[in-house]
Amino acid sequence: MEAFGFFLYLLLFGFACSETSFVYNGFHQANLSLDGASFVSSNGMLSITNDSLRLLGHAFYPSPLQFKKNNANNLSTVVTFSTNFVLSIIPKYPDLGGHGLAFILTSTKEPKDCRANQYLGLPNVTGKTESSSWVLAVVFNIVQNPDFQDINDNHVRIDISSLISNISEPAAYYNSTRKEDNYNNSIILKSGNPIQVWVDYKSQEMLINVSISPLGLPRPYWPLISFPIDLSTVIDDYMYMGFSASIGVLAAAHNVHGWSFRIGGRAQDLYPKELPSLVTSSEEEQRKILSWKQRYKILIGVAQALLYLHEESEQRVVHRDVKPSNVLIDANLNARLGDFGLARTYKHCINPQTTHIVGTLGYIAPEFTRTGKATTSTDVHGYGILLLEVACGRRPIEPKKNPEELLLVDWVRELHSQGEIIRAVDPILDDCDPDEVELVLVLGLLSSLSHPDHGPSMRRILQILLGDASLPPLPPAIHLEESRMMEFSSNSPMILILLVMA
Repeated sequence: MEAFGFFLYLLLFGFACSETSFVYNGFHQANLSLDGASFVSSNGMLSITNDSLRLLGHAFYPSPLQFKKNNANNLSTVVTFSTNFVLSIIPKYPDLGGHGLAFILTSTKEPKDCRANQYLGLPNVTGKTESSSWVLAVVFNIVQNPDFQDINDNHVRIDISSLISNISEPAAYYNSTRKEDNYNNSIILKSGNPIQVWVDYKSQEMLINVSISPLGLPRPYWPLISFPIDLSTVIDDYMYMGFSASIGVLAAAHNVHGWSFRIGGRAQDLYPKELPSLVTSSEEEQRKILSWKQRYKILIGVAQALLYLHEESEQRVVHRDVKPSNVLIDANLNARLGDFGLARTYKHCINPQTTHIVGTLGYIAPEFTRTGKATTSTDVHGYGILLLEVACGRRPIEPKKNPEELLLVDWVRELHSQGEIIRAVDPILDDCDPDEVELVLVLGLLSSLSHPDHGPSMRRILQILLGDASLPPLPPAIHLEESRMMEFSSNSPMILILLVMA
């Protein structure tokens, strides 16, 4: 069917591409073909993935472009082309890393057998094979994978139909006309800062050049990578182009702020002032806006939403990714849940089936990792972590904290065992009701128990928050619970990743 559609496209529009250039300073008006986790945000930024787990996404220019033409000797050659884009990669936990993003040329905009994790969302990634549907990938990678012979965890590379690169360089740029003067202007790809990229193929020289620089600086005089290759031996006459990214257990957002392209010349420059930007306010400043009463209202709203999904809708819905970034708030601070991309529905009388483990690190219920079955208790656990996060003003995993404070739930449990749970309260809260905030903290611990049978339902949680039911006591010695979500040395946070992957 796809082949027929492509043939019809050629009949209707001819063998010469009707558009050979475009400029997108933001993507509100862009005509793109999106799949997987990719979306255009409200401010016009293209996100290839969000910060959930085990996802992949693609964003393609919707029509195939003609990259080959006959030269004066009637030989089919790849024409000169150029692209300029701005990207940012934002790991959920920068110290733990993540995966990368790729600009690709591919024979189809509906690639098959794509894989997440370190495979960048690319199809047929088992090795160099003629059956691969993608040909060229310029990769911006923030993980070192020995299987792919990566040089480090912060590099730019060119791949031809294989994730074993043809050439790679540490991410850096030149800002002098003398190459030897400044080679060590390194760029940290996972910094979250916007990075401008230029990719050019020169037909006569048969050379690919790749340059990068921080947004706002001019195009470097020297490219980071110059790779000689005759692309006419590996690509088709017509190809799709776009972006691909994926994430595994290391969540990260992969963004494209703007994109320009041209066949037959140099792509137009992007205008930094017109590009959608990342949020510049710090998380702490954003939290200061919300008083305790406002936070409590939001928590009740989320509990009401989950109760509806679990018990009151026609089919039971398990959201599977309850976390702050999926809580949407209107001008009146009415909360509702968003991003149902991982949700599953079940008839109320049917038990859930085993699925792939998905969700966001720090919010995944331990029984889900053991059984692979997402139940309403999975959402209760995520909501329990949300309760603790809102009351404490901290993320569920803080790699930079002392070992005893690395995991939020364990830290609060320990404080509770010492009779000092009030010490866990967000220090910027100066208007909270001590009894109310302690109730939220203990309810968070109850909801995040490793054994779901010991925890409350969403109906009981809502009743407790509304004052219609009393708070049950925590099981004894909760802080010494043997079946904790993770049992590992706090000095080695990477063991956390391995346990979640198991």
